[in-house]
Amino acid sequence: MNRPEPAQSGATLAAARPAAELRGRVRRLEPELVAFRRDLHRHPELGRQEFRTTDLLRDRLVQAGLDPRVLPGGTGLLVDIVPAGTVPGAEFLAFRADIDALPIDDAKTDVPYRSTVPGRAHACGHDVHTSVVLGTGLVLAEAARAGELRGPVRLVFQPAEEVMPGGALDVIKAGGMDGVGRIFAVHCDPKVEVGRIALRTGAITSACDRLVLHLDGPGGHTARPHLTTDLVTAVARMAAELPAALARRMDPRWGVSLVWGRIASGSAPNVIPQHAELEGTVRCLELDGWREAPDLLHELIAKLAETYRAKWTLDYHRGVPPVVNEAVSVARLDAAMTARFGHGGEGHEPVDGLSGAQVVESTEQSLGGEDFSWYLEHAPGALARLGVRAPGDTTVRDLHQGRFDVDERAIGVGVELFAALALEEDRD
Repeated sequence: MNRPEPAQSGATLAAARPAAELRGRVRRLEPELVAFRRDLHRHPELGRQEFRTTDLLRDRLVQAGLDPRVLPGGTGLLVDIVPAGTVPGAEFLAFRADIDALPIDDAKTDVPYRSTVPGRAHACGHDVHTSVVLGTGLVLAEAARAGELRGPVRLVFQPAEEVMPGGALDVIKAGGMDGVGRIFAVHCDPKVEVGRIALRTGAITSACDRLVLHLDGPGGHTARPHLTTDLVTAVARMAAELPAALARRMDPRWGVSLVWGRIASGSAPNVIPQHAELEGTVRCLELDGWREAPDLLHELIAKLAETYRAKWTLDYHRGVPPVVNEAVSVARLDAAMTARFGHGGEGHEPVDGLSGAQVVESTEQSLGGEDFSWYLEHAPGALARLGVRAPGDTTVRDLHQGRFDVDERAIGVGVELFAALALEEDRD
């Protein structure tokens, strides 16, 4: 819980045009952006399969007079907004959206935008993130034509965030971070009320890796376990003991968590199987723990497997490091949000019917993984949690659940926040 000190009035970001005019532009776009989000929600696409989504984005950006570049894989795109008079070599301010959906069913039955694709759903809010960055691009394209944008901006529509180690690496390989001086993103948070954002300096997410442990033996009869390798007992002991052993061998301040999601072995009650598998995730709060976990797991598995005479292999798939928010970027988000939506004068009214003076709140580090972390190895930046919970709503609509949904007013909040960051006078 380490929100930076609130910006003083003298340090408040100054928009290139009065706040009321920017808000008017955003409000005129909101019906289109909500319709766009609902269209994506009805037609979710998994990572690196987002061809329809990419086509929709490209067509709308071209219509706005921009020149989007589709990534080499055929999904996701980049688009630069470079105002006239930009100095050669000027650094881009980047805004990133992830465009993929999840392989789960949409459990909502009471909304017209329910997913039309069985086993696919935008249950993490990527449709909202995409609509926010699209809206930001439309506002800034207009601002650039009017001579109001003072520096270049890059929009990043990234595929495959849900696929480890993440589509962010595709973007970086395609040159998406070349020339970028700072990058921002938002992520929907159903715990935060719409009209607010939640910030944290330092690590805001955790490292996340995936592993599959394979155990093998000759198999045999359950009447004679001493003559073979009792894989069921071996895999059960692995499942129970490895998480505790790993935790005891690592600094507890690293917050290392090994949790199993799948265990499989055997097909008959009187047959000792020849193969067993465990599959799960390793999550770490700190980079040091993330770096040490693979070697230590290999050591611990080898000792347990020897006890049961089991052969083993470990498929350890590196995921993503923690997202570590840079302090200056967090302060700029705080200042921009407070200047646009807080009380205190003309243009500082909260969004109609939404939050009061407190529009920025602190948040804790989560154990969730986010591939936005890869961008932050190339440029400073920050990830903000975007409030999507309707005021007074007590229904639990957590991320990665089929009932997940949002208060769509969050889209306009995100657009105005990003546009304000881009239109500030001083980027130094």
